Amino acid sequence: MNGKIAALLATLAISAPLGADTAPLTYDRIHLSANTGQEVDNDTLVAILFAQREGRDASKAAREVNTLVSRAIDKAKLTPDIKSRTLDYTTTPIYSKSSSFSGGSKITGWRVKQSLRLESRNATGLSALLGKLQEELALGNIQYTVSPERREAAEDRLISDAIAKFKRRATLISGEMGSRGYRVVEMHINTSGASPRPLQVRAMAMEMKSAAPPVLEAGTQRIQVSVTGSIELKP
Repeated sequence: MNGKIAALLATLAISAPLGADTAPLTYDRIHLSANTGQEVDNDTLVAILFAQREGRDASKAAREVNTLVSRAIDKAKLTPDIKSRTLDYTTTPIYSKSSSFSGGSKITGWRVKQSLRLESRNATGLSALLGKLQEELALGNIQYTVSPERREAAEDRLISDAIAKFKRRATLISGEMGSRGYRVVEMHINTSGASPRPLQVRAMAMEMKSAAPPVLEAGTQRIQVSVTGSIELKP
């Protein structure tokens, strides 16, 4: 082997391990977390209603459903501070099993359904409206939740508390380890809130002559914030 080539290979063999990992070594890096939470009063009531019709004529059933939902939206607009939004609209066939001699099944009619979502911080007004709408619509479920504005304000307070707790723990760890201090290497902030459970409301029959407004209790929802991260102790 050529002497120059052999010398070059030897040099590479010696230097390769040194250059294989150029990332700086880190020492005294510690991972920690801090969590905090708060019960926040629910301030927004959400209700889901639906209109449904069945029949051999799909167009007729659709017209009836459209009329019922449009009438409900008009009533909702008369009550202050109520937001209305239509949801899923479905048309599905109704099958009837034929005799075992012919086999299979055939379409005997159509089922048309559309849902309506109502939301308001005026729980009293929305509750009264639901009593009226149940004369023509079925009530699917009701739930209380926290408005975006109230949730954001609560999260801001909790983030401050969680970061302060994180810093206290970092200072405690630094002192226990005999360090002059610490620096934050990374930090992650996560927020969460328990999903509100729908109030148990039986779907009321269509075309009721009258319906009493539902009795509701707002309750609370727990908002939580967690701060996780890494610190590096100063020597």
